[in-house]
Amino acid sequence: MPCQPGFTENEYNVMTADVIIEGQVLLKVDFVDCGRGSGLRFESRDPADFRIEADGTVVAARTLQLSDRKGRSLEIKAKDVKSQEQWLVHVNFTQPKQVPEILFPRHSVVVKGDGSVNRVKRDWVIPPVNVLENSRKQFPEELVKIQSDKDKSNSLRYSVTGPGADQNPTGLFIIDAISGILSVTKPLDREHIPNFHLRAHAVDVNGNQMENPIDIIINVIDMNDNRPEFTHQIWNGTVDEGAKPGTFVMTVTSQDKDDPNTANGMLRYKILSQTPESPSSNMFTINNKTGKIITVAAGLDREKVPQYTLIIQATDMEGNPMYGLSNTATAVIRLLDVNDNTPEFTRETFHGEVPENRVNVIVTNLTVTDKDEPGTPAWNAVYRIISGDPTGRFSIPTDPVTNEGLVTVVKPIDYEMNRSFMLTVVADNEVPLASGIHRTRQSTSTVSIRVIDVNESPNFDPNPKQVKLEEGLPQWSMLTSFTAHDPDRYMQQTIRYSKLFDPANWLEIDPNNGRISTIAVLDRESPYVKNNLYNATFMASDNGVPPASGTGTLQINLLDINDNAPRVFPQEAEVCERPEPNTINITAVDGDLNPNAGPYAFELPNRPSDIRRNWTLTRISGDHAQLSLKISYLETGIYELPISITDSGNLPMSNTTYLRIKVCQCDHHGDCVDMERIMAAGLGTGAIIAILICIIILLVLVLMFVMWMKRRDKERQAKQLLIDPEDDVRDNILKYDEEGGGEEDQDYDLSQLQQPDTLEPDLIKPVGIRRLDERPMHSEPNYPIRSAAPHPGDIGEFIHEGLKAADTDPTAPPYDSLLVFDYEGSSSTAGSLSSLHSSSSGGDQDYDYLNDWGPRFRKLADMYGGNDD
Repeated sequence: MPCQPGFTENEYNVMTADVIIEGQVLLKVDFVDCGRGSGLRFESRDPADFRIEADGTVVAARTLQLSDRKGRSLEIKAKDVKSQEQWLVHVNFTQPKQVPEILFPRHSVVVKGDGSVNRVKRDWVIPPVNVLENSRKQFPEELVKIQSDKDKSNSLRYSVTGPGADQNPTGLFIIDAISGILSVTKPLDREHIPNFHLRAHAVDVNGNQMENPIDIIINVIDMNDNRPEFTHQIWNGTVDEGAKPGTFVMTVTSQDKDDPNTANGMLRYKILSQTPESPSSNMFTINNKTGKIITVAAGLDREKVPQYTLIIQATDMEGNPMYGLSNTATAVIRLLDVNDNTPEFTRETFHGEVPENRVNVIVTNLTVTDKDEPGTPAWNAVYRIISGDPTGRFSIPTDPVTNEGLVTVVKPIDYEMNRSFMLTVVADNEVPLASGIHRTRQSTSTVSIRVIDVNESPNFDPNPKQVKLEEGLPQWSMLTSFTAHDPDRYMQQTIRYSKLFDPANWLEIDPNNGRISTIAVLDRESPYVKNNLYNATFMASDNGVPPASGTGTLQINLLDINDNAPRVFPQEAEVCERPEPNTINITAVDGDLNPNAGPYAFELPNRPSDIRRNWTLTRISGDHAQLSLKISYLETGIYELPISITDSGNLPMSNTTYLRIKVCQCDHHGDCVDMERIMAAGLGTGAIIAILICIIILLVLVLMFVMWMKRRDKERQAKQLLIDPEDDVRDNILKYDEEGGGEEDQDYDLSQLQQPDTLEPDLIKPVGIRRLDERPMHSEPNYPIRSAAPHPGDIGEFIHEGLKAADTDPTAPPYDSLLVFDYEGSSSTAGSLSSLHSSSSGGDQDYDYLNDWGPRFRKLADMYGGNDD
């Protein structure tokens, strides 16, 4: 019988779990090829889910859940490449109806040598339980059944512990305590928790542990439920224009939260589009695994296309367009400018002009064009002068904004030396030209510069000018000529001279010829002479338009002559009354210099004779001498001692100066004490007396001020006790709320209002014993009743007597004012005032005498002394 190629089975039935893991081998189909060999190919109808190896082995291409597929079958096709013959076979997948069981390990019996028995558990490895994430089955979904062989003889209770059961996240897994079936209550997310580690327990109804806990690992199988995410949505890269193919540009990356070890997390990249598509649509390519972008074509030109935009796509499932999830990002590639364009001048010749002797002046601006990117080193121009300026009087810096060349004068130009310049300038860039690019003719230009003549100031030569001569030159002596020359050779001008600075006012200059002469005697010892030099400044001015002037300095080196006599230093000294040692060191000082100064000769005069008798002068060096006291005691005081000093000049000069010597009492240290020290310091007797007088005057002023303050306090206190007579109600009629039988019934002493001559002499207290305004301490005397009309002068005389008694009373308060009398006595010769409140008209009394009592009784006089109306 001839060989018939084909599958050995018409249909294959495979029992497998609902979840198939990527790479899991499901079965192997057998095919009789009848010697066709390598020309036979196997193909899967669902290549994304299953793949067929060359030997017919069926392998899962990805992790999948059969319950989620539209069908539970697979069609496999065998094809002869040469004859194009095809053979088909179906594979049916079925799942076991029972839940898988996990048994607690059984015990084995081991008999020891002593006859004892040990139970040893078998060391089982429990396979993990795989659960597909994002499952769409009905929950709770049974996963596995926990079973113990002891549940046949005992009633057991099963439980699980660990994350997902009784620990966070709780409630994901539950177990039936009786049957031991472990279930999942909701869909799982592998990206959140990839696996769970649970422990299963078996106890009896009393809670006694019947089995050791077993570990159950639950792996969450990944599903392709996450799209790739680019790290950045917009990627920026750069590449030099003109870059060769294969030049690296940038790398784009994306991430997928799915399992990277499965196809769900394996990404592939590709370029979807390029904008613009110039000069071709495929200027760049990308590595589909790494995301590395490189150039693949030449012709990148920034001046034509400065930027490219690429749309990049990342797809998981290894780039499978049918089952993979994808995402896109944008890559912006900017072309970097390279120096492939030379700067070119806009004109062949530039012109400018500049005044002579001016620096930092811009003569003209040079303009260029450059097609490179502005602001880059390939665009920034650098200007160089290649000829026409051998002395380096010009420079051409670049304006950073306009890129223009600024032709600038950096050294003064003399019109009399150069009237014009012709410069040759070349323009380059900050970076060299790209390979193969050469400078054009337009990169070189010519600059023509004209120099403008201006009026220049006259110049003194030499400046400063130095002359040397002796001091003491007489007035109107000719010193020297100090002239200036005018650099303007092409201008006919005259120069006039004037003095600008002469601190000692010793010199004058002829305005026409510049001759300098003296107008005072030159003195080397003048404070205006420093280090034997005297400086004077003169000015030369021309008559140009505008006029110009220049200055020159004359330095006179004055030679010393012997024109200063020596003098003693110090001019004051002090010694003790009994000096030990009894010497004073003195020094000779001379304003002249050697040899017109020291050594000096010191000498005491012969007159008066007591000088040489009391003092001895001994020379100890050329400039110093020692003055000694011959006697052992000298009276305290100030002595003026003449000393003659002679210098060593060619014509020696002598001088007698007085040394002021103070002789004072000294302490054991040899220092002056008491007031003598003050006098020695420059305070004489008159000054000391003046200071003492000032101190006394100051004390007197302070004492007078204190006395004045006390007097002012007394006056303030007295004013507080004084009462204005117009406001004093005690001299008016008092108002009494209590009515009685008249003044005869009151205990008042009205004898004080009686005339003084009616008082008994023995009742009047002598002055100095008791004041008249005091209340009597003895019983009230009975005074004779006065007449109804008392004498108007009684009260005034009474008050005068009281004032006199107060003034002469040493015990009285120091109030220089009228005293207040509030005691009226026990009786009064005046009529009773009770009639004022009676019903009588008072016509039987005469009150006209109230008018004679003064203004204070005028009101009563008006009320009672008037007529009926």
